[in-house]
Amino acid sequence: MDITAFSEVFDTLDREIWLITARAGDRQSGLIATYVSKASLVATHPRVTVGLAKHHFTHELIQESGAFCMHLIDEDHIDWVWYFGIPSGRDVDKLSGLTTNTSVTGSPILGGALAWLDCRVEAQMDTGDRTVYLAQVLDARMVQSAPPLTFKRVLELAPPDKLQQLRLGMEHDIEVDRNAILEWRRQQADS
Repeated sequence: MDITAFSEVFDTLDREIWLITARAGDRQSGLIATYVSKASLVATHPRVTVGLAKHHFTHELIQESGAFCMHLIDEDHIDWVWYFGIPSGRDVDKLSGLTTNTSVTGSPILGGALAWLDCRVEAQMDTGDRTVYLAQVLDARMVQSAPPLTFKRVLELAPPDKLQQLRLGMEHDIEVDRNAILEWRRQQADS
């Protein structure tokens, strides 16, 4: 396997940044995601897929509630990347002090996002390190029109201290994910 070629293929892409929120009972949180895709061509039955690492608190809330809200954000909200992408929701209420609303699922909807999609999980697939959710979009709003924030743009705009925090977090996540993938593959081979 040519790891360099694999990396080069995906380095040509620039994924948009999504903020995913969820609530289960009185607990709520959010995280930053880039593994998001439209999953239906049928406009009257909109669906998305989202892949989230299983060790995140927001994943736990989605597992309990079966719902989440996706927010497409712009450069004006790059601070949300640090706020939702660096600390753990187990340690801090990431939505404290922010204005939120709800729609069909009760998942927090943040004011200021370019757009939001309120989703209910229809199916899920365990991949060891992640859960890939297939979700029905129950409500959606395009709030404003502007270019979405992308992963490469975050890296360009990040102050050095935030960039270092992001890199350390990614290094940690890579190690956690590597171990989860290897364990999952061992279990698959044994079954």
